[in-house]
Amino acid sequence: MRGLAKTERTDGAMELIDIDRPTPGSDEALIEVEYAGLCGSDAGIYKFKSAFERMNLPTVIGHEYAGTIVEVGDNVTDFESGDRVVERPIRGCGSCYQCKIGEENVCQNAVITGVDHHGAYTGYIAVPTRALQSVPDELPSKHAAMVEPTSIGARAVIENSRTSAGDRVLVAGPGPIGQLTAQVARRQGGDVVVAGVGQDAEYRLPLAEELGFETLNVEADDMEAAREEHTDGVGYDVVFDTTGHPSGLTMAVDEVRKGGQIVLVGQTGETTMEYSPLVRAEIDLQCSYASMYEDFERSLRMIEDGSVDAETFLDDRYSLLEADDAFHAFLAGETCKPVFDVSELRD
Repeated sequence: MRGLAKTERTDGAMELIDIDRPTPGSDEALIEVEYAGLCGSDAGIYKFKSAFERMNLPTVIGHEYAGTIVEVGDNVTDFESGDRVVERPIRGCGSCYQCKIGEENVCQNAVITGVDHHGAYTGYIAVPTRALQSVPDELPSKHAAMVEPTSIGARAVIENSRTSAGDRVLVAGPGPIGQLTAQVARRQGGDVVVAGVGQDAEYRLPLAEELGFETLNVEADDMEAAREEHTDGVGYDVVFDTTGHPSGLTMAVDEVRKGGQIVLVGQTGETTMEYSPLVRAEIDLQCSYASMYEDFERSLRMIEDGSVDAETFLDDRYSLLEADDAFHAFLAGETCKPVFDVSELRD
């Protein structure tokens, strides 16, 4: 079978390679991949940022996917052939301190699908069943493929923020995680505004508007006037920084109210700022990383009931057979959540 793999430690260098169809181990299931999404970390692998130096190349990438089990190992009792599933792609070791206290998302020895071993941009993938989650019969596989990124927004909002009904919320960054975080925050009762930069004006900010959000272009709009309009000059109760850019955190500090909360979701890198104003304003700075079982369960339900609008959000214009087009468009902000029909790799 074919798989889309990172083949060199350079920008680009994604190629379709031939790999063997895996055989599931005794505690694994073999999954026929149906749909898979493109994540910001996949784009980071494409650019080959330093965080991915540990990869052994070539490695098939992709970790946001949905599929159907076609075979199970001898010791598997909780799943069977025909079950539809998604994977929690950060696999904890089960034995470190964090895993023992229920914090598998920050496991000391975690391995990540599509980074540390072959991922989902291929016809079949073998996965330990402890990493799988069942998909409801009524949920289309294309929509189920976005459960993993939705779960990141769900954890950020429901577990790690104090967003509640009537709160004035700003989501900085209209990328995939930002758009999903905004929808979950709205489900929690927040009055949500989504902010982006000039590059986002072509596709991502209009998408946020189509999803029902008021938007701001921080490079063109008067942010102080907008803050006055939306919060009576007080500032936002909660600001989610999903930008992954050093400027996101400093902007969040400008926009949050005294006594408010900043939730850092995007991986900002290095930034320089004064922290004394945060202390004097008693601003709560909370980080949120990845997701776990309950976050997936909540996400499945929110997509199924339409609280998270999968049909509007997903972009199925791209093919893994010409994947460079999707990566270039994603990096340029010309799309937000490409989703691929993986069956073409089995043809």
